[in-house]
Amino acid sequence: MTKKKDIDPRKYSRVVVDGLAQAPSRAMLRAVGFKEEDFAKPQIGVASTWSMVTPCNMHINELADLAAKGADASGGKSVVFNTITVSDGISMGTAGMRYSLISREVIADSIEAVVAAEGFDGLVAIGGCDKNMPGCVMAMARLNRPSIFVYGGTIQPGPNNRDVVSVFEAVGGITAGRISSEELYEVESTAIPGPGSCAGMYTANSMASAIEAMGLSLANSSAQEAVSGEKKTDCELAGSAVVNLVQKGIKPSDILTRESFENAITVVIALGGSTNAVLHLLAMAHDAQIDLTLDDFTRIGKKVPVLADLRPSGQYMMSELIRIGGIQPLMKTLLDAGLMHGDCLTVTGETLASNLSLVEPYPDGQNIVRELDNPIKPDSHLAILYGDLAPEGAVAKISGKEGSLFTGSARVYHSEEKALESILDGTVIAGDIVVIRYEGPKGGPGMREMLSPTGAIIGRGLGDKVALITDGRFSGGSHGFVVGHVSPEAANGGPIAIVRDGDKITIDANKKTIDIEISSNELTQRMNNWTPEPPLVTRGLLSKYARLVSSASKGAVTDIE
Repeated sequence: MTKKKDIDPRKYSRVVVDGLAQAPSRAMLRAVGFKEEDFAKPQIGVASTWSMVTPCNMHINELADLAAKGADASGGKSVVFNTITVSDGISMGTAGMRYSLISREVIADSIEAVVAAEGFDGLVAIGGCDKNMPGCVMAMARLNRPSIFVYGGTIQPGPNNRDVVSVFEAVGGITAGRISSEELYEVESTAIPGPGSCAGMYTANSMASAIEAMGLSLANSSAQEAVSGEKKTDCELAGSAVVNLVQKGIKPSDILTRESFENAITVVIALGGSTNAVLHLLAMAHDAQIDLTLDDFTRIGKKVPVLADLRPSGQYMMSELIRIGGIQPLMKTLLDAGLMHGDCLTVTGETLASNLSLVEPYPDGQNIVRELDNPIKPDSHLAILYGDLAPEGAVAKISGKEGSLFTGSARVYHSEEKALESILDGTVIAGDIVVIRYEGPKGGPGMREMLSPTGAIIGRGLGDKVALITDGRFSGGSHGFVVGHVSPEAANGGPIAIVRDGDKITIDANKKTIDIEISSNELTQRMNNWTPEPPLVTRGLLSKYARLVSSASKGAVTDIE
């Protein structure tokens, strides 16, 4: 692409630093390291999600410095700043998990605030945990200034290919008598050996792959280990590339189109990615002003197969996919098959098709990614369900290994903790459908992930014998017959609020339905007799979120009027 004649690479920063009236601004910037010549350069904000609260982000300060180095070497003036992160894995199963999804909004809001207030001309954002990534992209879309996302990278697996999900499932295993306390301790002590995001195709790797497919990251940014030399190079190149975007005037609105979101959905499906990708892509599309709905996932899912045999439902880890070439050969396969839009612009300044033109196929003999004519599943594992229990939709993760039809008796719980206790003590038995409600965006508040209950179900050997439905959501590490994002949620008077113990529920992934087997008159009567639960909290961040948040079917965003 040729540089546009009317591009001002200092469109935003000159307002802050040019002219007599801005002498105080320049004085303050000199104190943080600006030299006289820096005021004439485009300013590049580097948003770092570094934190020592989680291994996902503990190394990102170094990556941010490398991105800043790349920007400075290419004629920009970098400014590194921080935003928050919270750990899903550490807070999982506790009240602290209510802050996980909320952190996505805090991250997006804080990046928007800093970049807009400081007048940065471009942005590099580096995220390493589930909510960092959509939060960064949401801010990029709102700001619409030249931007690149860098993934912090995946963790290396522990011994015997263990990861964090191995620990959750070991907890279920010990209560079922399948492993000893010594074995649990050994798993706990070795599963997470160092920096990086969770090791399977869980939410972090799913979102990193989706963002690369959308064109907001450089090639294979989603498929590099956190501690690798490739990841360090990726950061420096991103810093340089964002200066190029500033010079050419290429903004997120040039990259984030309906077609680019369809590319992201396609890649998530082919990889067998997380249900959280549905929630986050809806939210990212909202901020990009793209009309994306749950039905788009169904439409695309009819023609896109699951090709990658990756955890949690498959065998392999992200590090093993990295060793055979990452996701670039997969995208090339999908593009050649007409399943991706090759004319979408990317942060390289070139189209997706151009970026993929020289990509080599996966090596012969690998078993991680299958050929199109031999898929793991011929259509999407992400099933959008509608019915009596989910008039606005629900999201199921059906790999096919657990079957596609489940009818069972409801065991109803008003919180994750109560459900987990019943799973671990043996109250939940084969044939049950565990119903966990008042865990939605508003009712939780915060829409907690149910990895502890699903991990316990798998650990007790009930993965194909017990289903779980919730107005909350699932970790990317969850697998089994699970349905989340049930909308409307119980706190808003959705039908999930009136389910009773013993009610028969049928989940049909083929028909895309989720229904309760009671008469319409009985359903209406129960709904008329329903009364709202009192709010769990009335002050602070959780209370504000509960008052503002939209339905999960709309991405659980907080600025829909």
